[in-house]
Amino acid sequence: MTDPGIGDVLRPLVPQVLGALVRRYGRFDACEDAVQEALAAAAVQWPGQGVPDNPIAWLQTVAVRRLTDEWRSESSRRNRETAVFVMDPDQIGGGSGDAADGGTPADDTLKLLFLCCHPALSGPSQVALTLRAVGGLTTAQIAAAFLVPESTMAQRISRGKQRIKAAGARFVMPPPAERAQRQQAVLHVLYLVFNEGYTASSGPDLLRGDLTAEAIRLTRTLHLLLPGDGEVTGLLALMLLTDAHRAARTGPGGTVVPLAEQDRTRWNRAEIDEGLALVSAALAGSRPGPFQLQAAVAAVHAEAPRAQDTDWLQIVALYRLLARIAPNPMITLNQAAAVAMVDGPSAGLALLAALDDDDRLAGHHRLAAVRAHLLELAGDLRAARAQYLEAARRTTSLPEKRYLDGKAASLSGSRRDGIAEPGIASADDRTEPR
Repeated sequence: MTDPGIGDVLRPLVPQVLGALVRRYGRFDACEDAVQEALAAAAVQWPGQGVPDNPIAWLQTVAVRRLTDEWRSESSRRNRETAVFVMDPDQIGGGSGDAADGGTPADDTLKLLFLCCHPALSGPSQVALTLRAVGGLTTAQIAAAFLVPESTMAQRISRGKQRIKAAGARFVMPPPAERAQRQQAVLHVLYLVFNEGYTASSGPDLLRGDLTAEAIRLTRTLHLLLPGDGEVTGLLALMLLTDAHRAARTGPGGTVVPLAEQDRTRWNRAEIDEGLALVSAALAGSRPGPFQLQAAVAAVHAEAPRAQDTDWLQIVALYRLLARIAPNPMITLNQAAAVAMVDGPSAGLALLAALDDDDRLAGHHRLAAVRAHLLELAGDLRAARAQYLEAARRTTSLPEKRYLDGKAASLSGSRRDGIAEPGIASADDRTEPR
């Protein structure tokens, strides 16, 4: 999908085409491969020939032919009937649903999200399968986004599909007892995809706009399917309020611009307005969950016209509530940075001390970065410089490394007190790291 315009046309169609095939034929692995081949054919042919009048039927026909060719080579599959299915475009497409197959395009998208986040799969496999089967990205595109060889990503996707098959997973909504847990996995996968795009874990660029855009698109789709779910609404709000900072987060040459120094006139007002409305709706309509509370923190930042106008007391209160209902070390990390803005750096450093023995954060550069920032605020510049250097050594993101090395260099031989800024280390300018 080298043509961005064609990619924009194709991606929303993927779950409709794949869902129709899986409902009819089963065998998620074979159907998903066939759809990928159909997408590749469309990416080659449509730019020159134009988009067909019924693109879903076109993709479906090509995919079924691919399945037919494969299954004709298997003696146990030679009697499969595909002609009737291919010849009836209404059965596969326009949004009115498929009574014979018992589903609609909207149902298919939700079922595919749940299937790709099956508990038998590892987290990386869930992410890869979701981006391929629901997002319509090719293996090469996913590999490039996560900076791994295409062969590695292909193996990850293949193993994921094999595990789905071995687990006997079916293309149906999970039973009620399992649905809530599976939905949390879906939200977490979308959250990880957004995070990787918003602050890349490695490589030369801070941002990967293709991943953030795809995460927002998929979460928006999920919100349309489950409009009354507070956590789905909260996640979409969190993404929009965070993505609104994108244009202001980097300076010349891709240098990192911390939150306190950003030109807030460059923030995306439309995303902020939509995100604020979603936060209000989510908090008013349901018991607050982790994504809703994180979105509320992002909303407080969005409402401050200047960094010094930030309501840190409200942010501290939100983090305390978040720490009670969903305790994890990254929440504590962010809470420490916020507490330092209210009660002083010593109070923030005391919170950080509890994380030193937490294996989940061992070796993570953000712990050293937040500690460096708070030590700088406290005036212990020598210790702050050492922690900035340690954080720079641990990170695999080149823009973050340059930022942290620059912070350390600015403190070398300096006797001045640190200037209060949440900075990149506080993670208040992004969703929680992985």
